[in-house]
Amino acid sequence: MSSEAWSGLRLATVDDTQAFGRRLAAVLRPGDLLLLTGPLGAGKTALVQGIGAGLGVQGAITSPTFVIARVHRPDPARGGAVPLVHADAYRLGDAADPRAEIDDLDLDASADDAVTVVEWGAGLVEQLNDEYLAVRIDRLDDDTRVIDLVPHGGDWAARLEKM
Repeated sequence: MSSEAWSGLRLATVDDTQAFGRRLAAVLRPGDLLLLTGPLGAGKTALVQGIGAGLGVQGAITSPTFVIARVHRPDPARGGAVPLVHADAYRLGDAADPRAEIDDLDLDASADDAVTVVEWGAGLVEQLNDEYLAVRIDRLDDDTRVIDLVPHGGDWAARLEKM
């Protein structure tokens, strides 16, 4: 995927969003941090479902809004080798000190061994890793999803080129 393709990628359906997540999973490795932003219903969880399928993790991936974070263990029968930590900081935004609540989740405890994906995490979890991928998802009136990928540090740009 060339750097021009990192901005304004259009996905027509939820299935396309999940398929893109599977493609993205192919370049992910333990220690990676992804920050997902976008309005409610944009397709953040659908993208994580694709990432989980691509990583071969156990269990159904649903929005962690009410539990805040879930760990999906790898399923060797599905080719899984890396856990997926899926967190949602949406409800933390109203807290007096949302960064303290993020710290209480101990996301950094599994950060080196898992792929960590945080919905609504911008401004809250960047300190978990100097290198991360910001993913912005917007949903148009016709339900098309528009995705922008913004690599921050590390070798993200080189990895995205391989997609």
